[in-house]
Amino acid sequence: MSDTALDVTGWTCPAPLRDRPRVVMGHGGGGALSAELVQHLFAPAFGGDVLAQLGDSAAVSLGGVRLAFSTDSYVVRPLFFPGGSIGDLAVNGTVNDLAMSGAEAAYLSCGFILEEGVEMSVVARVAEAMGAAARAAGVEVATGDTKVVEAGHGDGIYINTAGIGVIPDGVDLRPQRVVPGDVVIVSGEIGLHGVAIMSVREGLEFGVDVQSDCAALGGLVRSMLAVTPDLHVLRDPTRGGLAASLNEIAAASGAGVVIHEGRVPVPAAVANACAILGLDPHYVANEGKLVAFVPREHADAVLDAMRAHPLGRHAAVIGEAVDAHPGLVVARTALGGTRVVDLPIGEQLPRIC
Repeated sequence: MSDTALDVTGWTCPAPLRDRPRVVMGHGGGGALSAELVQHLFAPAFGGDVLAQLGDSAAVSLGGVRLAFSTDSYVVRPLFFPGGSIGDLAVNGTVNDLAMSGAEAAYLSCGFILEEGVEMSVVARVAEAMGAAARAAGVEVATGDTKVVEAGHGDGIYINTAGIGVIPDGVDLRPQRVVPGDVVIVSGEIGLHGVAIMSVREGLEFGVDVQSDCAALGGLVRSMLAVTPDLHVLRDPTRGGLAASLNEIAAASGAGVVIHEGRVPVPAAVANACAILGLDPHYVANEGKLVAFVPREHADAVLDAMRAHPLGRHAAVIGEAVDAHPGLVVARTALGGTRVVDLPIGEQLPRIC
């Protein structure tokens, strides 16, 4: 080798190439690939100021009434899992998307895509689970559609639900309202849904039964808004987990976010499973949790109201919005250091909802 010193000042580390000519599983994972697909393909094709909100649900005005409108599709595998089923997910997921706008969910649509050969008893179990979840959430399945595809061209059952609800006066939940000083609250233990799906899909045992946290969050949000309508933003951290939701809020608001790892409620079973599999619980999906950015002066009262609700009894303050590192999320570790909590590129575990 030459003794001449290398000049590395002009070197760069290339970003991962994501110019893909075909769809990959990561495009449905709720991470960077999903964001690129929406922002660079769908949004330009559809246009419109409402779509540009890119929230869990769209806030629209119709006849002088503020409505939240949302749609979601469910392709979870397996169809039944500890703590729920694709039917529960289809109702609760859409109800929760509406709740993240502060809306009282009212009506859902339901589209079934059935694979030829699926047992009628399975379809009946899913439909019954949907009906029970809708009644528990206080919503009505008002319209629907059914399609059948040839055997081998589906995975038993896929479901699409859309929902509408009314947004109360004075409620304005969107990431652009986040300001430095806001307190970040998570409603409970994270990672349960993803680990529950993983345990049955891969036949893994973690020493204890892990149940999905699948639940409708409308009642919890109502109790928070009863304290003050001046919440700044709510998100339910589903695909991509808590990390993805925090990154989306930071990017949209322009604020930095700091979380304290030791304050994030991670149940032992999730921590153990993630340690075994080399996963980060911050990126594992949830189906019955929310993260809230709350003005500091209201944070204690909102936290108390959350803890008084069954779905918020493990709620915790995990961080704050800051002036520093705008648009980035960082975590303070137990050792006193910091690390960047980036948006995942794809998904640790696909087909979880």
